[in-house]
Amino acid sequence: MHLSNLSPDYPTLHDVCHKYPAIDNHAHPLLKRAHRDEKPFENVISDASGPALQDSVHSLACFRATDQLAKLFGLKGEDATWEKVKAAGREMEYGKLCRTCFKPSRIQCLLLDDGLGGSKDLAEGYKWHDWLTTSPTKRIIRLETSAEDILVDILKINRKFDLYYSTEKVLELFNSKFRDLISTSEKDTEVVGYKSIAAYRTGLAVSTSGSKVDIERSLREAVKSYYSSGGRDFRLQHKAFNDHLVRIALDIARKPVQFHTGLGDADILLATATPTLLQPLIRAYPKVTFVLLHASWPFSQEAGYLATMHKNVFIDFGEVFPQVSADGQRSLIRAILELCPTNKIMWSTDGHFWPEVFYLGSLQARETLYDVLSEFVKRGEMSEGKAVDVVKGALFGNANRIYALGLEPHLSSE
Repeated sequence: MHLSNLSPDYPTLHDVCHKYPAIDNHAHPLLKRAHRDEKPFENVISDASGPALQDSVHSLACFRATDQLAKLFGLKGEDATWEKVKAAGREMEYGKLCRTCFKPSRIQCLLLDDGLGGSKDLAEGYKWHDWLTTSPTKRIIRLETSAEDILVDILKINRKFDLYYSTEKVLELFNSKFRDLISTSEKDTEVVGYKSIAAYRTGLAVSTSGSKVDIERSLREAVKSYYSSGGRDFRLQHKAFNDHLVRIALDIARKPVQFHTGLGDADILLATATPTLLQPLIRAYPKVTFVLLHASWPFSQEAGYLATMHKNVFIDFGEVFPQVSADGQRSLIRAILELCPTNKIMWSTDGHFWPEVFYLGSLQARETLYDVLSEFVKRGEMSEGKAVDVVKGALFGNANRIYALGLEPHLSSE
């Protein structure tokens, strides 16, 4: 039994950890009611896919999630199994399930990346989620999928001009439309930031410059892959062009830009997902706010170093709740805080598709913050009051400041 399940040594800190409202600075939409069973529920606790996902039910993360969801749904004894937990959620009326999971999570505001695969057809729009929180939901623009949409539209609309053989013209049109998207988003109060999934596509060693010849050659390969696939499942994964679109966004963006780092699904080559590869880009764009997602696990110390040494770098600690074991979660928070200033960390769920992810992400993060910070207080390394301030910043204040949300915390006596 870990510390959070014992009578707390520091009641004020414990109360703040578990009751203070939170801004979920990186999440994704929930599935529509009609599609709630169209994704494997095991992705709640693992980003694996195919046969590898079947093994996730034997992980420490799954054992813990099963216990916590069983308690939420009132399952006891032999009914407290993963399969029974799955069934309990699926049998519950969808609105009730969402309320059951979100109310105890104390999430006040959601910042949603609605470009996750499957979101367009299977998931709800970002504004649909407003009823689950006390502050309006805001959007995060996913750069690579937005660029794909723009390029596909150009190729479809202009196909009669045979732009396949006129890469320069395609690039000119793309640059104009993509710059317009970012410029418009800068003025849109519904958009609070951007996200790059370069780690999934060509790795985080994003070049700080590129020649027109290389960019056009890379774009030509992208166009070729689009036509050869008949436009199905088109992905921009052509390095010089992908790096180019990221630089366009960074040239214009003054809202935070999130980068997927570390932990992800099997598409990622983990060695190219370390945040240290971003350091040249971070130096080249000192006016851009970089947010390193997912605590960069297992590169959490590296993330802490970057946030310490660069004024424009911040760390999100999401997705590791609930995908990493409890001990792993405590270790990574300690690893980040070995160097990183506490005003540069922000919590998220990376919640997606199922309301249960948001419940688990909130509960486990709150437990972990108490466990780690109470240890520091006990050893005399910080006061309880300072620990309380750290929690309020990590859950709410830092994201509120960094994304310029202008929110006041909605405190509850419950």
